[in-house]
Amino acid sequence: MTTRRGIMKGALAGALIGYAGRGAAQAPVQIRISTAAPPSDFLAKALDALKAEIDGSSAGLNVSVHTASTLFKQGTEVQALQRGNLEMSTMTTFEVAQQVPELGFFNRGYLFKDHAHLRRVFDGRMGEEYRKTVSEKMGIEILATHYLGTRQVSLRAKRNVKGPADLAGTKLRMPAGPEWLLLGRTLGVSPLPLGMPEVYLALKTGTVDGQENPLSIFNAAKLYEVSEQVVLTSHMLQPVFFAIAKPVWAKLSAAQQASLQAAARKAAKAGDDGRLADEASIIDALKGRGLSVDAIDLAPFREGADKAYSGADATKAWDMAWLKRVTEA
Repeated sequence: MTTRRGIMKGALAGALIGYAGRGAAQAPVQIRISTAAPPSDFLAKALDALKAEIDGSSAGLNVSVHTASTLFKQGTEVQALQRGNLEMSTMTTFEVAQQVPELGFFNRGYLFKDHAHLRRVFDGRMGEEYRKTVSEKMGIEILATHYLGTRQVSLRAKRNVKGPADLAGTKLRMPAGPEWLLLGRTLGVSPLPLGMPEVYLALKTGTVDGQENPLSIFNAAKLYEVSEQVVLTSHMLQPVFFAIAKPVWAKLSAAQQASLQAAARKAAKAGDDGRLADEASIIDALKGRGLSVDAIDLAPFREGADKAYSGADATKAWDMAWLKRVTEA
């Protein structure tokens, strides 16, 4: 009897262990995504679309999107990925260059001619090489590339701008950092680092003569109220990456990896389409508000960029052969 009871207890314990194992295997993997983008931006909308795609699948993933730096402060997300404190975040080429300086040329002014050029680079072989380098040197996997927008110059008082010389002496608000100051030199301006919340008042009072940002930010901040002109300098087309910590990625099954990557790429494409349409509609809206929106010949600015970057200290670590391939793509 004792032996029979022991056998029954052992069988029951084995069954319970097997049941618990199946339950654990079925528990969805938690994927938190952190971004500084506000909920209204197309980047945040793209991440929401990624979540919706995964929610509608049987991938066994539970994705949550945390916008406006509510989970991690802007600038700390990459370190959080690398320390194992976060599963996914958005990541810029500037953040990559801080740890992989040979890729710093991706922050160069007038690198990409247009959105199609950007997509050719990141959707092709060079994009594969970029992702491989980031994976090996940063321990981060890039799932998709999203178009963050094209940066344009706006001025509080209208000027006749044909080239960098026409912007000489212009106090232009730019983000802080040596890369941005060098970018300012390509435009011919006197760059003035200033926090974004201070820009509206600075334009209104004349502390700065202008600023540069993607049109979506210019519009959302209502800077058209304190500006007379937008000059379509198109000096920087910015990509942003959907990035996941490499250890998190490695723990996913092949099916989960495929589902997450497909959802990320589909969402990034939809975000691109939305932002491109939005940029065109903003230009029409600004003209309707009475602002001068000037499309200009970019050749003088491209020449100015070549001169500004030639021999600059910031370029010494750049992979110049790779840069040449990008410009010729």
